Amino acid sequence: MKNCLEVKDLCKSYPDFALDHVNLTIPGGTIMGLIGENGAGKTTLIKCILNLTRRERGKITVLGYDSEREERQAKLEVGVVLDECFFHDSLRPKDLKRILGPVFPTWDDGLFEAYLEKFRLPPNKRVKEFSRGMKMKLSLAAALAHRPKLLILDEATAGLDPVVRDEILDEFLRFISDEDHAVLISSHITSDLEKAADYITYIHQGKIVLSEAKDDILDRYGRVGCTAADLAAVDPADLLAVRKGSFGCEALVADRGEFHRTYPKLMVEPIKLEDIMLFLGRGEEA
Repeated sequence: MKNCLEVKDLCKSYPDFALDHVNLTIPGGTIMGLIGENGAGKTTLIKCILNLTRRERGKITVLGYDSEREERQAKLEVGVVLDECFFHDSLRPKDLKRILGPVFPTWDDGLFEAYLEKFRLPPNKRVKEFSRGMKMKLSLAAALAHRPKLLILDEATAGLDPVVRDEILDEFLRFISDEDHAVLISSHITSDLEKAADYITYIHQGKIVLSEAKDDILDRYGRVGCTAADLAAVDPADLLAVRKGSFGCEALVADRGEFHRTYPKLMVEPIKLEDIMLFLGRGEEA
């Protein structure tokens, strides 16, 4: 299995923010979920991958191509869906074949039409008459119609109803059934990533603070609820982050099985991705 995307030692700075030595790898046949609070650096990272923002340091390899020296070859095999549909309101889906076909040598009119039918998108209706969900499905159909090997999506499912999100996630799972394909999806909807993602990367204030297989995260990480006295008796090295409240304390641990063996009197329970984000983003260091 080859890697579809490799980001090594990526740095990009602004006056009030910086991506700080970011490393990321997405193997073929997998979905990587990218999570983090607003302003954490998710969109900046995606823009650097797509060369929409020039990095100051680091190397990015897309489908085996150097993203700077071989930018054109790399982009021909990448499908992109952003958080807004950028097709002009006056266009109709059938117009996109004429516009996008000459851009991509691998564009497939028949495949595009098949996706329009599959997503129940009327070919003669203008984009301005589409709902947000329909616009996102149109963007996805256009991204898939040139047969990319890597899909990159930036908050593409935000604001969509659960039925539409489920339909789109199923399409991602079909896409990666070919192990030469992969998906990078930035999303605040962690429940979607718990369903579909193979790997999770959490970026906080421009740094990667967690990047692991999703199943390993959900199987190992845990939350401990206890009193302040109980917490004081725990070795800080056994805790990742702590939150203290008026009625007690809670802590994040990286291996709940090992923690339970070490502290059998303390209750440790499974934890969801959203709560892990809250601990790592807003909790105190142990």
